[in-house]
Amino acid sequence: MSDGTISLAIPPQPTGMRMLAGKRVLVTAAAGTGIGSSVARRALEEGASLVISDAHERRLGETLATLAPLGEVHAIRCDVTQQADIDALWAFATEKLGGVDVLINNAGLGGTAPLAEMTDEQWSRVLDVSLTGTFRMMRAAMQQMRNGTIVNNASVLGWRAQGGQAHYAAAKAGVMALTRCAAVEGAALNLRVNAVAPSLAMHANLARVTTPELLRQLESASVQGRAAEPWEVANVILFLASDLSSYLTGEVLSVSSQHP
Repeated sequence: MSDGTISLAIPPQPTGMRMLAGKRVLVTAAAGTGIGSSVARRALEEGASLVISDAHERRLGETLATLAPLGEVHAIRCDVTQQADIDALWAFATEKLGGVDVLINNAGLGGTAPLAEMTDEQWSRVLDVSLTGTFRMMRAAMQQMRNGTIVNNASVLGWRAQGGQAHYAAAKAGVMALTRCAAVEGAALNLRVNAVAPSLAMHANLARVTTPELLRQLESASVQGRAAEPWEVANVILFLASDLSSYLTGEVLSVSSQHP
């Protein structure tokens, strides 16, 4: 490229290596085209049985139909801001799978608003979905799971600053702290708790809610000259979910190729 930026080609997706064979996996916010649906697909390819949930019932049904040929997968609507939905989700997962070995907390909500103009409702909604929703799911997991793993989806904005993202950045920084504290308590339950912090993973839903100018700015910050594919983030999540990461707990892995 004329400005000297390197643009690396997207690599081929890896084939399944059965690293989740026999694992029972629960994924939140798994509908659509983003990281959650990629995690669900990759989990099936790695031999897991699966329950997926999402607040968007129509998209959830479409995702279930797409994933069903790949293996055992069940779906139930769940809004992580509603405790009754979370209780129903865990009861459903127990009924369908006989228990849960891996919980992947992907549910989150973004938005853009300058801090001086941000309303209480905007702040509270993002925090309720992204941070408190993760807390609710983890509380249920630590009441029910043993000898398992939990992986939370944070963001590099938990470390970095970006205008208009005070609520989202605060929520994701909270997810990081929650992950570390839960790992300490989870050790006594034989539970490992880790998180990923993606920078930019491109998918259709993100493109609809982000300006082209901001996307170009974020892509130009990458030493690879591109955004991550959702499945590239999913691969790191599944590594943390698998026995390959058996000595990792309380860690937040950056999934990023950005400049410092």
